[in-house]
Amino acid sequence: MSGVARILLSRGDIVSGSDMKDSRAVLALRSMGAHIAIGHAAENLELSGELPDVVVISFAAIPQDNPELIAAKAHGIPIVRRSDLLADLMADHTQVLLAGTHGKTSTTSMTVVAMQAAGMDPSFAIGGQLNKAGTNAHHGTGQCFVAEADESDASLLRYSPDIAVVTNIEPDHLDFFKNADAYFKVFDDFADLVGGTLIVCLDDEHATALGERAAQRNIRVVGYGTKDHATIPNRAKVIDIAAERFGSRATFNVDGTTVQADVLVPGEHMVLNGAAAPLAGHLAGGDVEKLAEGLSGFTGVRRRFEHRGTVNDIRVFDDYAHHPTEVEAVLRAARQKIEAEGRGRVVVVFQPHLYSRTAEFAEEFAAALSLADEAIVLDIFGAREQPVDGVTSRLITNAMTIPTTYVVDFSAAPAAVADIVQPGDIVLTMGAGNVTMLADEILNHVS
Repeated sequence: MSGVARILLSRGDIVSGSDMKDSRAVLALRSMGAHIAIGHAAENLELSGELPDVVVISFAAIPQDNPELIAAKAHGIPIVRRSDLLADLMADHTQVLLAGTHGKTSTTSMTVVAMQAAGMDPSFAIGGQLNKAGTNAHHGTGQCFVAEADESDASLLRYSPDIAVVTNIEPDHLDFFKNADAYFKVFDDFADLVGGTLIVCLDDEHATALGERAAQRNIRVVGYGTKDHATIPNRAKVIDIAAERFGSRATFNVDGTTVQADVLVPGEHMVLNGAAAPLAGHLAGGDVEKLAEGLSGFTGVRRRFEHRGTVNDIRVFDDYAHHPTEVEAVLRAARQKIEAEGRGRVVVVFQPHLYSRTAEFAEEFAAALSLADEAIVLDIFGAREQPVDGVTSRLITNAMTIPTTYVVDFSAAPAAVADIVQPGDIVLTMGAGNVTMLADEILNHVS
């Protein structure tokens, strides 16, 4: 929401709104001229001095009994979803949309940084804050608009992409879709909206299958990754991946041009994300060598293997991973970093997100988390869901195969970490809830 507000303000529109608490995002928007109240109330509709022309909401986050939503309905003010407004903002641009179950934010961010380095100055809206730019959105002077296409509530179907990337597909958000078939179908429907080129990761079987089906419907499909395909051309082939202490040094062949880039965020999954960026930028008109050079300048996104600090040679990172596949990828990346350095262990502090997701994937979470050397598992962060009888973090911890501590008291977690970490270790706070708040506290406890 803050990204959309930032773009509207840059275009000269009047923006008002509210949030539950102050934050860096709120302060930044106020500095740009937004009228923002803390706390939700009906009178907030007139923060700017008059009623708004439209009220924008996030489908999942805003309950129907929100007083501002009730007041907007009473005044007959149109209420639209964020995705609808974003689609309007992208009109008259070359639209580059990045979708997939995992890696959307990182891949979108890499694409933006690469295109910026190539002098394309795209407008963009992403689901995280770029470390280098310190922002999640920008109103650019270039022709391209790059955005993350979220499938969690099918809002990706609001867009009309000229270029679309699908990183991978794996059943998730079954609280919304109810079954895996419905989840897969939303990506097929998204592919049908592509007016130019669909780009799929050939290392992912479901993304590849999507590409095969789309090609049969006469949609132009190309691929990227380490693998080749009989009918989908690999236009960004990963030729080599060399693990380094900083991450990976990767060699790509993008449409016949061989380039090298340093991917500063650890993990082979990040190299795959990195391959998509110069390909998408090239198809949008950018120079391959400049795009690859820009990729080397990508320093990450907040809450994606984000280094939060080092104390007494104990390094604390924070990551948004909340699906078993994401957890596995991040822990493998941490292991890669440990092995490249030749020291230390991986200690994970994991907070399950949603009762429905925990119940659905408990065994998969346990297997993924067991890639660490030791784990601390917190209670479930319910977010929009109410507690479910019998669904607790015990479903995960009971199946773990490494030393694991179940910490019920959130505030006790930093001390529990301090009891087990050693110099050289990597500590990863992980999850989509408020576990990110523990990183600084852990640093204090190990000092």
